Amino acid sequence: MRKLLCALPLLFAVPLVAQSAPQMPGTMDVARVTAGTYSTDPGHTLIGWSVSHFGFNDYFGIFGDATGTLILDPANPNAAKVDITIPVSKVTTASAGLTSHLLRAGKDGGKADFFGPAPSDAKFVSTSVVASATTAKITGNLTLNGVTKPVVLDTKFSGAGNNPFNKKATVGFHATAVIKRSEFGISYAVPMISDDVTLDISVAFEKSS
Repeated sequence: MRKLLCALPLLFAVPLVAQSAPQMPGTMDVARVTAGTYSTDPGHTLIGWSVSHFGFNDYFGIFGDATGTLILDPANPNAAKVDITIPVSKVTTASAGLTSHLLRAGKDGGKADFFGPAPSDAKFVSTSVVASATTAKITGNLTLNGVTKPVVLDTKFSGAGNNPFNKKATVGFHATAVIKRSEFGISYAVPMISDDVTLDISVAFEKSS
């Protein structure tokens, strides 16, 4: 009887040991990337931004619903091309007042402090890619507030696999960059609100062809 009682905990533990952890659909394995044209998954593509406020702390915002394409061949990553459109009018922050300020019209018909009530979409179009293992420097032209300037994205491959819901081959990347907003004609309150804007980008692309 004593032996049976001692064995019971082991018998109950066997099913727990046998169960394997669920496998993530996407993994950081470049061998899973296939050549083709990919389109953004707008619901899971975010462009975060942050600026310093009076030198005390940073505040943050997000652009979502970005659309665009990626042409990618893992055998020749330096030939990749990316084209992304960002709906600035959908900018959001954690503060309704701040979001309203970003999109409000200028006083008495003057220039808006930031984007104004009907801003044009921003657009990034790559001009060159220099890839190394799982990272790349993507140089391109960013058009924002009607001004086009070159920007370099420090990019890292973050995962590839099949989306478990729609079964589409998917690749993901994370990228960062720093731009000066005054170069794009948005100079309100510089330097009290920093001229440097840090961009933190998370993008998912689903294969379309």
